[in-house]
Amino acid sequence: MPHYLIQVSYAAQATKALMENPQTRREVVAKTCESVGGRMHSLFFCFGEYDVALLAEFPNNEAAAAVALATSSSGALSKYRTTPLLTPEEAMSAMTLAQKASYTPPA
Repeated sequence: MPHYLIQVSYAAQATKALMENPQTRREVVAKTCESVGGRMHSLFFCFGEYDVALLAEFPNNEAAAAVALATSSSGALSKYRTTPLLTPEEAMSAMTLAQKASYTPPA
């Protein structure tokens, strides 16, 4: 299954709720991934531009997008970013395929 890096920022009301009722969110996020046939590998809280970083697998882009839509529409998040990830083998395959790709830059 394809892997994805998901980064989210909480909206103010969600941050307030987490402060008032501290929770890992691990089980909730894992169930959300599983509900569309995916699997959560790891979840980290962080600081900076994003509040949470998640590594997950989904069967396809549609499933990854479904999680983005479901969680973003809840109002609990202010930012949501999905980055598709390649294994080293997939990256090497892409490098090999790129040798055959034809591209003409703008002139």
